[in-house]
Amino acid sequence: MEINNENSRLYIVRCGEVALKGMNKPYFERVLLERVRNAIKDWDNDSHWAGGLMLVRISDKIGKDEAVRRLSKVFGVASVSPAISVEKDMKALGQAAAQYVSQLMEEEDIKTFKVKAKRSDKSFPVQSPEIGAEVGGAILSAVKDIRVDVHNPDLLLFADVRREGAYIYRDKVKGFGGLPLGTNGKGLILMSGGIDSPVAAFMMAKRGMRIEAVHFHSYPYTSQRARRKVEDLCRVLAGYMGTIRMHVINLLPIQEEIVKNCPQDETTILVRRFMMRIAQEVALKTHNMMLITGEDLGQVASQTAEALVVTDKVVDIPVMRPLIAMDKVDIMDKAKEIGTYDLSIQPYEDCCTVFLPKHPVTKPKLDRIEQSESALDVEALVKAAVESEEVVDISFDSIAE
Repeated sequence: MEINNENSRLYIVRCGEVALKGMNKPYFERVLLERVRNAIKDWDNDSHWAGGLMLVRISDKIGKDEAVRRLSKVFGVASVSPAISVEKDMKALGQAAAQYVSQLMEEEDIKTFKVKAKRSDKSFPVQSPEIGAEVGGAILSAVKDIRVDVHNPDLLLFADVRREGAYIYRDKVKGFGGLPLGTNGKGLILMSGGIDSPVAAFMMAKRGMRIEAVHFHSYPYTSQRARRKVEDLCRVLAGYMGTIRMHVINLLPIQEEIVKNCPQDETTILVRRFMMRIAQEVALKTHNMMLITGEDLGQVASQTAEALVVTDKVVDIPVMRPLIAMDKVDIMDKAKEIGTYDLSIQPYEDCCTVFLPKHPVTKPKLDRIEQSESALDVEALVKAAVESEEVVDISFDSIAE
């Protein structure tokens, strides 16, 4: 969408790993541009690649902070800078920089500055150090009550001269980086209401993977509010990755059969094996390439090394565990960063707490677990659970009742 430069603000969007993709770089750039355009589609905007940078113009009716926030949340974006475009001429650069600094000083207490110049267009007759010196001199000549401080300036000003134009800016707001969504297939996250699984989904999406979710409930032992909590978590994640399709499965009949027919201390691992079987069935019919879990090695009984090995024996597709070696504190910090933590700690039960044994087995043996399962009609139970599926599409702008 073409917009008037006079009624818009310019944002420089830098990519991270996309720049390193060699022969595949055009594909990744095309997808990233599509993702950025989709993120701001409800605003008047114009965006395109120019010499390794994405230049995005957005209506000046949109506040800078909101525009930067939305752009920086797009996976594949390394940083964002509100900028001004300047003619590739030293006098024009100096004048624009002086005016820019004057405007900032009206809004902030700025006493010192430093200019950091970069000349990627080697045909430009002035080299980077001289660009910085001349722009700094123009600022000192035109702006009162400001001085240079090369060590600890109040304002670090960038002057960037490139083949397609020159730009002045001050901020490089860090994005999440990673790869554009959709460049690495599709995976199914086993989504509980806890802290870990939303973070695991986020981390795989950051690597370019589209995400669907499967959620298990044990109603009426688990409440409808517990389910809405999971939907709210998906709603937050949808702000990063678009609409998330959630498959809701009733696990209670399986849990009741396990409690009735199997050793109590094996309940947790047996339930987990059924969850993986069901998730695989859902993944296969929805063309998801792999399962994703929020498991963290040794955190609970079902997440010991032995338990994970026994759990994985029931599925044939890959299982991704992006949190497997992370500390719990690091996972919590990431949950706070992405906005899921406060929802995750709400005290609503999930299916994993139903029929929880007092002393769960932590080092299960595969042959003993398979012997216990022989008392169950595994195929029929899985089939019935999959047939109980309810599908919900959750988007970022949908409102929870």
